[in-house]
Amino acid sequence: MRDLADIQAADARLAILRTLAEQVDGRLNALLIRRTLDIYGIKRDDDWVETQLRKMASLGAIELIDAGALLVACIAPAGRSHLEERAVLAGITLPSELRR
Repeated sequence: MRDLADIQAADARLAILRTLAEQVDGRLNALLIRRTLDIYGIKRDDDWVETQLRKMASLGAIELIDAGALLVACIAPAGRSHLEERAVLAGITLPSELRR
C-alpha cells in the first residue's frame, strides 16, 4: 500500500509531464514547474521539485539540463508515451487513474 507522500509525488510527476507536453518546445525550468504545481495544489519547496525532476529523469520520462542556478526539464519520448498510455512508467500516475 502506498502512502500519501508517494501518491502525491506520483501525481505531481504526472502534472509535470502534462505541463511539459503543453509547452511549444517541451521545456520548462524548475521554478516555473514549481509554480505550476502550486496551481495544482501541490505546494512544495524547490528541493522537493528538483528531487521529483531527478526521479523522472532516472525513469527516462524527461531530460534535464543544468542551466546554472536552475534545472531545465524537457519531456522525453518515454514521457509522451506515458501520457498517451502507450507505456507505463512506475512512480508516475497514469492519466486514466485520475479519471476514476
